[in-house]
Amino acid sequence: MRHNYKNLKIWKIGIAIANEISDVLIEFPKHERYDLSSQISRCSVSMPSNIAEGSSRTDKSFSHFLDISLGSSFELITQLLIAKHRKYINEIQFNQLEIKIEEFQRMTMGFQNGLK
Repeated sequence: MRHNYKNLKIWKIGIAIANEISDVLIEFPKHERYDLSSQISRCSVSMPSNIAEGSSRTDKSFSHFLDISLGSSFELITQLLIAKHRKYINEIQFNQLEIKIEEFQRMTMGFQNGLK
């Protein structure tokens, strides 16, 4: 069965996270533009992108793309922890993003379990 990614709540949450991350990155120091901020941006974009790409595949293959999306989400939290440590984001920003990312992770794992 193929899925229309635009109708998937996990894709919509992934897009919202990527957009919020983009807004946060505007405040990062210029010297981080090609380092940490670039990695954070790529991870956040990877989350909904892999859902979209995988949705055109078989359920087994889609599950693999969901694994990649989940991996990006865990990587994103790690990078945000580093950004918080460097004081590029504050505790409140970090906590709000972490809650959204963890919700994305729970929902994605639940959806993935339904594919099997």
